[in-house]
Amino acid sequence: MLKYRLITAFILIPVVIAALFLLPPLGFALVTLAVCMLAAWEWGQMAGFASHCQRVWLAVFCGFLLALMMLSLPAYHYSVNVLQISTALWVALVWWLVALALVLFYPASAALWHHSRVLRLVFGVLTIIPFFWGMMALRQYNYDVDPFSGAWWLLYVMLLVWGADSGAYVFGKLFGRHKLAPKVSPGKTWEGLVGGLATSAVLSWLFGRYAPLAIAPLTLLICSVVAALASVLGDLTESMFKREAGIKDSSHLIPGHGGVLDRIDSLTAAVPVFACLLLLVFKTV
Repeated sequence: MLKYRLITAFILIPVVIAALFLLPPLGFALVTLAVCMLAAWEWGQMAGFASHCQRVWLAVFCGFLLALMMLSLPAYHYSVNVLQISTALWVALVWWLVALALVLFYPASAALWHHSRVLRLVFGVLTIIPFFWGMMALRQYNYDVDPFSGAWWLLYVMLLVWGADSGAYVFGKLFGRHKLAPKVSPGKTWEGLVGGLATSAVLSWLFGRYAPLAIAPLTLLICSVVAALASVLGDLTESMFKREAGIKDSSHLIPGHGGVLDRIDSLTAAVPVFACLLLLVFKTV
């Protein structure tokens, strides 16, 4: 299993970086749209759709909704100054606070939504749609001045999340004693959380020092810490929904890694939260 994970990672990471820096805005939007459609297809299983056909239609509906939102905007104008995008990012901030409460009070909180397919679908929409617009808003950041500025920001968030995930895994294996959320994800520990945050802090310092990120250090620190914590919440939230659905992986699309949602669960929280803080709260535009 580890061999397949490493091989897949070595293939996917260069592809992701190439997509960030080489694709034009429309191409990047279409690739992200495809990823969101796959995520919606996988979410259908967690929402209670056993039928493959129903899940396909859910993915099509998600793609149609995002395409419709894109067509309602000026051509390639995906900045936070647009009402649809700023609203999606503020909604994301509220949704992940709600998700935090659901995780903290699980399994009691599951009584509110376990038997409601509609609510589980709404949770999926609140996870996937803001993630898409967070990706677009960050990629489009300062695009007229520097076409690669937004790509650097997205790469930064991804490294932050990957650092938190990898650091949590290593420190959890070496020092993990105290369970973080045993009823949601028994493998996660407080020691892993601290180790993941420490790893993210080191990456943040290195990236902020050598990459072209024009931002006040304190603002970067606040946005980074909150985004890293949000990434852990995103992981725990998907684990909670999978546990209720009785599944281990969202799908088996990626060898050794499970499904698309299993790879982007942390990013679905970190990206829109980081974008909201950076572009709307601190107004770094």
